[in-house]
Amino acid sequence: MPTRKPADERKTEIVQAMLRLADELGPDRLTTQSVADAVGLTQPAIFRHFATKQDLWLAVAAGISDRLRTAWADALKTSDDPTARIKALILAQLHQIETMPAIPSILFSRELQVENDDLRQSVLALMTELVASLAIELTRGQKAGLFDTDLPPEDGALLLVSLVQGLAIRWTLGKRSFALESEGRRLLDAQMRLFRIASSEVSP
Repeated sequence: MPTRKPADERKTEIVQAMLRLADELGPDRLTTQSVADAVGLTQPAIFRHFATKQDLWLAVAAGISDRLRTAWADALKTSDDPTARIKALILAQLHQIETMPAIPSILFSRELQVENDDLRQSVLALMTELVASLAIELTRGQKAGLFDTDLPPEDGALLLVSLVQGLAIRWTLGKRSFALESEGRRLLDAQMRLFRIASSEVSP
């Protein structure tokens, strides 16, 4: 008979199992029965904590969001320099993906794209938040004379987020055969140089 645990502790355990199984099985093959088996509960016991599978996915999204927001906040504390803050944000995002490899699979799953609009909106809001934070730092950098002022900050932020997403896809398809954060650092340096090159080449 399963050991009775406090409800909050059991919910956390279930969400962690969801993340692990989303990586091992894939989000679209993950069932509440597989989650129940992983935590030593019956399927009805899972539904006593989460009324529907959609609610369970929303709890997973909330857990991911909390971790990412904490990582972003910590990254922004490392420096007052816009360039350093941008790099810290992107590297923090890559580190979280590397430590939670289910994230890319969830982002492109049928569960997210088709079956659970609340989950899709939750993830979209999170990405919008990251884009906004990067755009703020790019604006600060432009005012400080660091970046090309012809670059719309929102476009620059989208390029940076696209770098993360593309790298995460390549990492996933390549069976994680390279260090995501290290490769990201190299490509991020190249991207940041491009943001600066345009301003240095503009004719007076």
